[in-house]
Formats: sequence, structure tokens, C-alpha cells
Amino acid sequence: MNVNAQVTGRLAIPFDHQRLDRLMDAAAIDVIVATSKHNAQYLTGGHRADFFDVMDATGVSRYMPVLVYPKGAPEKAAYIGHRLEKFQTQNRPLWMGEVQTASAGSVDAMQKAVDYMRKAGLSPKRIAAEFGFLPFDAANVLRAAFPDATWVDALFVLERQRAVKSAGELAKLKIASESVLASMQAVIESHGAGATKNDIVDALRLEEVKRGMTFEYCLITAGTSLNRAPSDQKLEPGDIMSIDSGGNYKGYIGDICRMAILGEPDGELTDYLGEIETIQRAAMKPIKAGAMGREIYAAGEPLRAKSKHHNHLDFLAHGMGMVSHEAPRLTDHGPVPYPAEYADMPLEAGMVVSVETTLLHQARGFIKLEDTVVVTETGHEVYGEGLRGWNRMGAAL
Repeated sequence: MNVNAQVTGRLAIPFDHQRLDRLMDAAAIDVIVATSKHNAQYLTGGHRADFFDVMDATGVSRYMPVLVYPKGAPEKAAYIGHRLEKFQTQNRPLWMGEVQTASAGSVDAMQKAVDYMRKAGLSPKRIAAEFGFLPFDAANVLRAAFPDATWVDALFVLERQRAVKSAGELAKLKIASESVLASMQAVIESHGAGATKNDIVDALRLEEVKRGMTFEYCLITAGTSLNRAPSDQKLEPGDIMSIDSGGNYKGYIGDICRMAILGEPDGELTDYLGEIETIQRAAMKPIKAGAMGREIYAAGEPLRAKSKHHNHLDFLAHGMGMVSHEAPRLTDHGPVPYPAEYADMPLEAGMVVSVETTLLHQARGFIKLEDTVVVTETGHEVYGEGLRGWNRMGAAL
């Protein structure tokens, strides 16, 4: 993340707080109360509770970080964490002037945040809270403390803040993408006939963890089946396999899909994957700083539409980073519903787009490529370029 020159007592602010202030000002937001793990991690500069990295439930409540950021006053920012975070913050202090690590659940965490806001003299008229990440009991505490304040969803402002990645963030995304790709290669080459989809996913999990990643998911198909869930289905000679995995490196997701085959591809399979590659490359071609977001679809969608398989061919481009399908959001008719607000906005250097093309062929199976593409000033860079063709399974056996 960007290291800002301004400091707040002890440490440099690890993100472009002036950009965040401008975004808050444009949305008439006085204070942000962030309660999601990913935004707390972003705004703290990488801090994430080890104990609650996966599961949030604890006792009769749940873990909930609270980060308070007042517009134009980073010196009054505060972080409220769980008591077990005390040890982490002792080892790696946070930049905020106020850091409390004594909460045990959602209600007391929010109450501590409210108490701090009052002590700091904050009287916000418009509060941006993360509606999708704010438990009902904690929301009641915040609303009771500021009954006359107007609430808005912080999601859009925080996504716009995160949409342009710093060099440090891009480095993490590159490591994530390349590590997922290397893990896929290792698993494809070491598994052959008789291996189940469960075997493949279990092996992929180990490979990603071995490379310093947190394994998040693997969507996998085998043979002619279009079912993408892990199962005891065995791979047979001649079967194709799609392997689509997200691996998390220090908060940033590498999301790639590649194809494999147990044997040799025939001309038809070669043509199908070749057509998908053509669409992928065409969609990537206009990606550069200053290009309108809709240009990606304008380049890829016509090729999909004119394909003889257009009724079974899907094309999608979406933002990628700490969250799958984050900004820039380029379409409002994809599988994940959201507004296409970035379709008519210029792309900025540092934005990251996932480009994916999928053929759901009833006779040959599920064929897909997915790539992570970074916007640069002069064009774009693909993270994790390799393994784009038909990769032979069992090559290392």
C-alpha cells in the first residue's frame, strides 16, 4: 500500500488518505465506521486478527473489528480490536493514534468505538457504515449513540478507494496469481487416471499453502460433467478438467482458471480452447489507463455473440483485489448483481480486472480460461500468463 508522508503521532499512514478524504467529501460523509475484515486490513495497512482469520463466531457473539476514520482528520482515527489482537499490535504497532484491543464481541466493540468518538469530539451528521458487515446488535449501538445522523453505505466509497492498487498491493496480487498457477501445474502433472476431484482439490490446497497462500476455493469439473463442486468423481482416460482456484496472499486474491486433459486433445477441443483464447485476448487488448470500462465488453462480447456456440458461451469481466467482483464493476447483467458504474468511467493505472470466457458444451464439457489483468499507463499486464493451452495430466508420474 502507499506510504503517505503524513504521520499521525507514530507511523506513516499506509494508504492515500487524501484520496479517501476527497471521496468522502464527494459523498458528504463525515466519518467511516469500517467493520469488515478486509477493509480493516486495508485501512490498517495489513493488520488482520490471526485468531479470527477464518471463523468469526466466539461465545455468544462474533468477532468484529471497528475502524473509525473521520474525514480530514486522520489523527483522530481509531482501531478497536479483540483482546487477542493485543499481542499482534505489540509486535507490529498500528498507525492510528488510538488503538484499543480489549473487546470480546460485536456489541462491546461498537460501544468502545462510540465512546472513543465522543471522547474525540466527533459529532457526525452522515455516518458511512458497512451495511453488509454490520451485525444488528452493533448497528443498534451505533444508531442509539447518534440518533440524528444519516446513514449511508460505506461500501462504494471504500471500493473506490481500493480500486486503484499501489505497487505494494500489485506485488501481492502478482505473487498470488503466480502461486496459484504454479500450484495448478504441480497438481495437474502429478495426478492421472483414477484421481478424484476431491483428490485434486486436496492436493491444490496443500500446494497453495506450501507457497505461503491461504486456500480459498477451487471450482473443478471433470469429463463431460458441468458440475463444478469437488466430489468422488474419478478422472478417466480422455477426460478434460477445468480447475478454477482462488488463493489468498496476505489479503489479495489470485483467481485463475486453466484446462487440463488426461491424454491428447483432438482438433475439436483444440479449436474450442483456441476460440476462448481469442476472445480473452481481444477483450484484454483495449485495457489501458484512460480507456472506458465498457471497451472491454465492446471488444469481447461481439466475438462471443458471433460464435456458433454463443448460446453456451459466457463472457465476463469484473474487478479483483481483496474481494472477488470488487471495483471496477463493468456490467450489470453478470452472474453477480451490481450496478455497472465503471462501464462509463475511464480505467486507471493500478486497477485490476479479471477476464473470463466459458464454454458449457453439453457433449465435451466445461472449458474456460480466466486471467488477472492489471491496468497500466500504456496498456496492461497479465499476472500468471502460463498454462493457457491443454495441459497434460500425469506428466510427472
